[in-house]
Amino acid sequence: MTRSVPVSHAGSLPRTPELIAANDARSIAADGFTLERTPEFDALLTDAVVDLVRRQRDLGVTIVGDGEYGKAMTSAVDYGAWWSYSFQRVAGLEVTGEDLFTQPVVRSEPGNVRLTSFPDRRDWTVFRDAYTDPTSGISTGKNATAFPATTGPLSYTGQEAIASDIANLKAGLAAAGLEEGFITSLSPGSGARISNRYYASEEEHIWAWADVMREEYRAIVDAGLTVQVDDPSIAENWDQINPEPSVEDYRAFTRIRVEALNHALRGLPPEQVRFHLCWGSWHGPHTTDVEFRHIVDLMLEIDAGSYSFEAANVRHEHEWKVWRDVALPAGKKIVPGIVSHATNVVEHPELVADRIERFASVVGAENVVASTDCGLGGRIHPQIAVAKLAALGEGARIAGSRLFR
Repeated sequence: MTRSVPVSHAGSLPRTPELIAANDARSIAADGFTLERTPEFDALLTDAVVDLVRRQRDLGVTIVGDGEYGKAMTSAVDYGAWWSYSFQRVAGLEVTGEDLFTQPVVRSEPGNVRLTSFPDRRDWTVFRDAYTDPTSGISTGKNATAFPATTGPLSYTGQEAIASDIANLKAGLAAAGLEEGFITSLSPGSGARISNRYYASEEEHIWAWADVMREEYRAIVDAGLTVQVDDPSIAENWDQINPEPSVEDYRAFTRIRVEALNHALRGLPPEQVRFHLCWGSWHGPHTTDVEFRHIVDLMLEIDAGSYSFEAANVRHEHEWKVWRDVALPAGKKIVPGIVSHATNVVEHPELVADRIERFASVVGAENVVASTDCGLGGRIHPQIAVAKLAALGEGARIAGSRLFR
């Protein structure tokens, strides 16, 4: 039997219409951002995850996830569910009316790098006409809940929610006859991008998020699953600093986030940790993205067993060549994006195989897991997402027939 290259994805998969409607019908608690759960909703969620795992298996995905179904989406287009879910699981937050889009504009200077508001991002200002045109296709959709600010000491309150995510994925694995699965979880650096009205410094805020999210990481790992830490902030923050910083200043700014994440991961088995890096999954030009070569070594400092990153979209596909000059540490794997969330065009299986083989040529075939650039859920139509996963599975089989002779 021909050996295939392992296949996974970056986490989010399109929700069913029934699940979107059920999330939209949930009551919001008095705090303005916590979605209430009911036994009926929980039963529907379990059934949806079990069915999703089966569908992933049938499409050729070998390392499956729960599709982030436990992270609420109330509309078919939602680029923020990977992050906003955390607000349901953390105490010390409050809706203040200030969010990523209404935060004040901030100007950085050498040696003092700070994040500005989303509308003041450099890609958004260079292409302001496109970003403000509703027909451009750049829209990031509708978030399920409001974005709060940190107004008190942070603590983790999501024990019941993560237990539900774990139980649902395990039920899906058992029903599909699979063993290997992963659940995504927010990074400290990404969590700390909300407004801070309590901690004395940005760094203190980040470390507080590290202590909070560690509990979720541990729950996933202790259940025998892999935790994928979602951290676009490592790369995406570059564009949210105005004016453009020096690479040296940005690396120092980023290293704090790497150290905080490693603090949260301390003692956890690296083989059960996957790190996901991306440049933000909205369908914009991305001309102001930081080059991968400037941060790849920082990514590899993170105590993970595998590293997921964008490699299929047209802004970053050429960067596979970084691995000619960067040695992948022994025992580590890469999980490059082989099909992209950023286009409706479905990749041909032969192109999928070619992309896989490029990475295999520089890091070794046994160290490559074929994946998606970023989450497909909330970003492309469900029918197109299915076709992309099918092409990914077929391309991985083609590549396997060539690489594992």
